[in-house]
This record gives sequence, structure tokens and C-alpha cells, in this order.
Amino acid sequence: MHGIHTIDTGFGRPSFDAAYLVVEHGRGAFIDSGTSHSVPHLLDAIHTAGLRPSDIDWVILTHVHLDHAGGAGELMRHLPHAKLAVHPRGARHMIDPSILIAGATAVYGEAAIRRDYGDIVPVPEERVVEATDGFVIDLAGRALLCLDAPGHAKHHIAIHDERANAFFTGDVFGISYRELDTANGPFIIPTTSPVQFDPDEAHASIDRMLRYKPEAMYLTHYGRVEDVPRLANDLHEQIDAMVAIAWRHAGDPDREARIAADFRDLYVGRATRHGVTLSTDDIAKLLKIDIRLNAQGVVVWLGRAR
Repeated sequence: MHGIHTIDTGFGRPSFDAAYLVVEHGRGAFIDSGTSHSVPHLLDAIHTAGLRPSDIDWVILTHVHLDHAGGAGELMRHLPHAKLAVHPRGARHMIDPSILIAGATAVYGEAAIRRDYGDIVPVPEERVVEATDGFVIDLAGRALLCLDAPGHAKHHIAIHDERANAFFTGDVFGISYRELDTANGPFIIPTTSPVQFDPDEAHASIDRMLRYKPEAMYLTHYGRVEDVPRLANDLHEQIDAMVAIAWRHAGDPDREARIAADFRDLYVGRATRHGVTLSTDDIAKLLKIDIRLNAQGVVVWLGRAR
């Protein structure tokens, strides 16, 4: 649809992590890259779209978390004419990814990083373009507008595709797995990050995107969703509920575990009311990683807010 190709990057599990190829008049732009292990999938997508690697003009990163951007350097090696567009706060990490690698290694260990993300390759500085707020990428006459979109991360942009009247949202418009779709439409939850989640900024970024009246959102986790006003309202409600849960456990010595338990109940309860027919345990299992990361994210935010 609208020359937008959804690519399963292969990270995590099927239909978990997406990148996109936007094609206009024989020219292409990738939105996000997945990991270095994802690059063969992206190169296959070029061929499937009837293009060559030399026809790709841009790689645009929503933000520099490794599941979205870890493969950007390796991908750029295969795209001789492409520039890489990234939030100004993320540009230096693409040019020199050592801090990203060190931070992830400290959390997960070197073996896990290599297994899950592969080699994280620098992007030559002369190929990096800082996508400041309002920066417009011209893809063969198709305008891709980059908007500063904090909330999930300070180095996050959302990309408005004028032709499709849709946003590529990275993580700032939540996550929605197709296994949880029902007759009532997609089910969505917010996603924090362990260090930069900010609920006020998340609310503001969602509302800013809504002002464009988009027909659809293209999520990294996972795919195209419509019914945008309802999903935005669901995200707003849950962000507020998550903040209330965080404050309720602010003084608990085991607050992260208690917050995670309450998040589990929040998401499972909403999914069940949405019509999801999976068992409570299966819903919780599907959202297990997100529950843990969301709890970590609000705990870090709580430490700043207290």
C-alpha cells in the first residue's frame, strides 16, 4: 500500500520487529534497519520491490535502540548512494557506536549482544544527516517529515509520510502484536525504555501526531494499524494508569517487581475486555518482555521524578 513494504527483521520472533521500505518513482528509503542479522532481509526487500541497492537514497532511524538501529552501519555498506538520517541526539552513536555497545553489553553480556544483534558497525560521519525537528526528506518528490518525538527516548523521531498520510512511529506510539487483534481491532500498549521514558513527553508526542489526522501508524512492533484515535486514547489511558501504579509503589523496597505485577494485571485485563481469547497466562507470556521493560522504565523515571 502506497509503496510501503513491511519487512520482518527476524529479531526476537516472527512479526515482532519491523523495518519498512518506502518506494517512490524507483527510489527507496528504509525506515529503521533492525539488527546486523536483519540486513539480508532488507536486501531481499530491495530485490522484491524491483530496485537495486544503488536505488536506495535514505536510511531513516526512528531512534538508536539496537533493535531498530543496530544494523544501520552494516546496511549502509551495501547502499552506495544512501544517507542516514537520525535524531541529532543519536547521530554521534551511529558514527561511534561504542557507548551503545558498552551499555548493552553491561546489561546483557557480550555473548548475548553478538548473538542477538551481530556486529554493530559505525556509519561514516559524512553519510550521517541530523534530522532536526521539521526536517523534510525528499524521496523522489515524496515528502517524509521528521518530527521530534520524545517520550520513549530523547533521541526519537516520528516520520510523517505525506503521500500515505501515515506515521512511522518507532516506539512512541506503543506496540501492537497481531496475535492480540480481535473483531474490535488491534490491541495496543505503551512501551517505555529503561532510561529515558517520560510520560508527559509521551502524551505530547502522541497528541502532536494526531494533529496530522493520520490514516494509519506503522509501528516497529508490529506493522500497520488503523483506528488511530481509539488507539491514541488507549495509550493515554494506560500511560496515566502506569504512572499511578508507579507512584503507588514508590516507597516499596521491591517496587520494580510490584509494578511489573500490576502492569501484568493492567494489560491482561484490558486485553481480555478487548476480546482477546488467549488465556491470561498466554497473554502475559506474549507480553512478558514488554512488562519487564516497562517496569524498568517507570522505575528509572520515578527516580527522576521523586
